[in-house]
Order: sequence, then structure tokens, then C-alpha cells
Amino acid sequence: MKLERAATLDAWADLVTGLLVQRLQRTPTLRMCLPTGLTPVPIYDRLSAAVARRDASLEHATIFLLDEFGGVAPSDPGRCDNMLRRGLLDRLAVPPAQFHRFDLTGDVLQECAAYEAAVGDGCDITLLGIGSNGHIGMNEPGSSPDSATRRVSLAAATVTASARYFNREHDLPTWGVTMGVGTILRSREIWLLATGPGKAAIVGQTLRGAITPDVPASLLRSHGNTILFTDEAAAALA
Repeated sequence: MKLERAATLDAWADLVTGLLVQRLQRTPTLRMCLPTGLTPVPIYDRLSAAVARRDASLEHATIFLLDEFGGVAPSDPGRCDNMLRRGLLDRLAVPPAQFHRFDLTGDVLQECAAYEAAVGDGCDITLLGIGSNGHIGMNEPGSSPDSATRRVSLAAATVTASARYFNREHDLPTWGVTMGVGTILRSREIWLLATGPGKAAIVGQTLRGAITPDVPASLLRSHGNTILFTDEAAAALA
């Protein structure tokens, strides 16, 4: 796992976005797995601006949503697909057929199997956040390195943290669906994103600790093309 660190949050977002624009310029049909949450917001803002300047286009790209909360209404603003649409896709010319998301209105196991098949040999590039317990996507501690797209139970800390997306402290989702660690590891490139002092401890553990399912992010060290992008605050213990 290669570490790329930037001095500030703005410099970090500029770095990641610049490299992503390069990938899109080189491969307009890029197959990308994208996360939601707060960490990628400045990247998506800059990517949207780059598309507006015609420095890049997602017109021919394919986007896979990394994960989704279960048991919430399709219109809930805290759903991952709604967050990604609001934060990026609605601002760009991404044809609906090229956005793969989870339909959880029917058989969840069947939907996960279909999603795994759609990912196939893997994405060209996968962007990931990292949870304070080392989760990637909704792959919580204990996730197998060969795990596939599946339904998962969320750790208590993940449930609590989700309140920021749903703007409520009650009736929060306790399960979700996620690309598995094995699914992620089929990607040709993996970018792990971390910012702020609250991520310093888990970044240090991910980089320097044991490679173990107890810290799912550490499993990415087995991949030959993983980059960890941090600002100085998140890299304090790296």
C-alpha cells in the first residue's frame, strides 16, 4: 500500500481529483466504484467543476455504488444512492443505465448475486473511505478477504455515525448491502481516502499493524495497486 499525503484538506482534494481526471481522460469508459459519506464530498465538488470546464466527462463511464443502507425508504435522503446522486451524478451527464445501484425492494440475496455478477472481473478503480474501526464500505471487522457482495449487519458505531446522513437519532438502519472485500480486491486500482485527526489512529493501524479481517482496511495491503491518500492530520501516526 502506497501512502500519498497532502499538507491540507484542499491540497488532498486537489491531488485526488487531479489523478481521477487523468484516469477519465485516458479511459473515458472507466468503470468506477464510488463511495458516499463526508470524506469524498470535496472530491466530488472538484470533479463536477472539472466536468463543467470540459476537462473530463463521465458520459461514457460506468459507476457502481459501493454500498447501501437497508430498511429505509427509497426517497430517504440518507440512502447512499440518493447521496451520490445529490453530491455528484445529478450535476453530471451520467446516463441512468450506467449507474449501478442496489434495488432492495425484492429478494436481497438475489440482488447481491446480480450485483456481484455485474461487477464481474472488477472495476478499473475503486474509491473507499475508512471507518474508525477500519471498515471499508460496509465490510465491518471480521469480514473475510474473499467476501462477495452481500447483506451485512452494521456495527453499533456505524449505526450511530449514520445519524449524520439521516438527520435523526432514531430509526437508523442496522443492516445494509455492500461490495465484499473480495469484490473490491478485484479492482485494478484501489484508492483509500482518509482525512482529519479522527482517522489518524486507524490509518496508522491500517498501514503498520497486522493484516487481519479485524481491520478490513488492512486487507487492502494484499493488493498490488492500492494508494492511501491522506492529509497531514490523518497521517499523523502513519
